[in-house]
Amino acid sequence: MADSGDVSYPNTGSIQDFVTKGPIVDNVKSEVSKTSGELQELKNSRVTPSTTTNNGQPLTHYHSLLYSLLSWEQPRATAVSYASIIGFIFAARYLPLLRWAFKFLYMSLGVTAAVEIAGHVILKKGIASSFRPRRYYTIPKETHEAVLEDLSQLLDFFLIEFQRILFAENVVHTVAAFTAAFLGYWLIRFVPVWGLTVIGVTTAYFGPLVYISNREIIDEQIQNIQDIVNAQTNQLKDLAGERTSHATGLMKQYVGDYSHKAQEYIGRRSVSPEMTKAPTPVKTEPTPEPTIKTEDFPEAPNLEPVAQVVESVESAPQAAEREPLLAV
Repeated sequence: MADSGDVSYPNTGSIQDFVTKGPIVDNVKSEVSKTSGELQELKNSRVTPSTTTNNGQPLTHYHSLLYSLLSWEQPRATAVSYASIIGFIFAARYLPLLRWAFKFLYMSLGVTAAVEIAGHVILKKGIASSFRPRRYYTIPKETHEAVLEDLSQLLDFFLIEFQRILFAENVVHTVAAFTAAFLGYWLIRFVPVWGLTVIGVTTAYFGPLVYISNREIIDEQIQNIQDIVNAQTNQLKDLAGERTSHATGLMKQYVGDYSHKAQEYIGRRSVSPEMTKAPTPVKTEPTPEPTIKTEDFPEAPNLEPVAQVVESVESAPQAAEREPLLAV
């Protein structure tokens, strides 16, 4: 039997074993390893996709990269990139990063200059200059070309996507961009730029995640909206076609009536073509002059004409009646 005064403690190992081993450390190492693998897979996804735009133009490798990043195919890599962007935004907002950069610059240059001057004064030899490399570091030409090519691909990505949204290659994307621009126009009055940037980045990262998690419901609602819009569009087309055909018929009728009236009016004012023709001359044969004989004339009267007394007798009383009465 052990002495009651002896106390035994479980062997927990050293502090180094506690820090480097254990379930928590193993879990952290596993997550770090998985995150590194997903980041490498995300980097390897920068390949030019086989799909093209509607007009047959090829896409850039940034289309594959952004699709893989925002579709949460590698969730750890996507979460790390989101946290990095948000952390940089808050650091730029609340930390004097520019002042710290200038402070680090002037302190490092000051220390270098002080050490160099002290070496020349004390040791008669420069200390900082002794660390000078034989050749200054330069960027290789291949790196220049790779960076410029990558930058060109990035600019092409933004330009192609802007044109695809502008010319409504996908109506849903165009409507989403319109909504974002409209909300940004109103929010910029109340929200600072850094806050608007945080909202935009959060929407860009978690919007696709919400869509992927509720794909069936969202697709069904989008299809219903498209059906309603198509039905209304077809109805408006039919109504517009009916109105157009009715207006065209009325226009033809009015044009026919006015044409008929104009032809009648012109017909009244103009001469018929048969009347305007010059009459053809008729040839007449000369006739012989007739011979005048005495028997053709009547005989002259032998008696003198007798005046008619009746008319004079009848005219006398009438003259008497018309004669005015004169006072004696």
